[in-house]
Amino acid sequence: MARLDPANVAIAQEIIARYPRPKSALIPLLHLAQEQDGWVSDEAMVHIAELVDCTPAEVIGTCSFYEMFKREPVGRYLVNICTNIACQLLGGEELLHHAERTLGVRAGTTTPDGLFTIEDVECIAACTEAPCLTVNYRYFYKVGPADFDAIVADLRAGRRPTRCAAEQGEDGEIPAHGTLHRVRQSIPADRRAGNADPDTAGEPAWLGAGGAS
Repeated sequence: MARLDPANVAIAQEIIARYPRPKSALIPLLHLAQEQDGWVSDEAMVHIAELVDCTPAEVIGTCSFYEMFKREPVGRYLVNICTNIACQLLGGEELLHHAERTLGVRAGTTTPDGLFTIEDVECIAACTEAPCLTVNYRYFYKVGPADFDAIVADLRAGRRPTRCAAEQGEDGEIPAHGTLHRVRQSIPADRRAGNADPDTAGEPAWLGAGGAS
């Protein structure tokens, strides 16, 4: 897969400028690469290393630590089904098996049409709404087999799933995997707080006289 394209290089440079040390931008740049391609390729990680002046090994060390970064292609829709204790007690395991039968693939694999990847995951912090799942990290609560089938049918048809967080006031949009935001953060140069290199900035103001005993 490709390195960052010219438009994303410009975004990357704006992100890097927010930090006193370029390497601090590693995580947002990994998200940027994943948004571009749907996963983080080796070529993208080499490019990120060049942009922040570190080694590719440092980039892959960060990328491999966080579960949300995928180092192999996944489906357009990544379905994470929770089988931790609260969801397990309320049907999470059964929901996972139903999803595998419905889509014809096992957890950890992708459907032949490239639309869906299923993952069996630990707690996704919605225990009071069990059993729950996410699609590209957008939440669905109290999901049963019929609800899952409806979600899949909506996504296959290009419709917004009616049971998404729209019920909690959101619009229910499920963008392609890798897309985290609706509006990209941008901080104009004249509004930035003023990054200072911690090696040369001196003692923080909050450590003034009387701050230590």
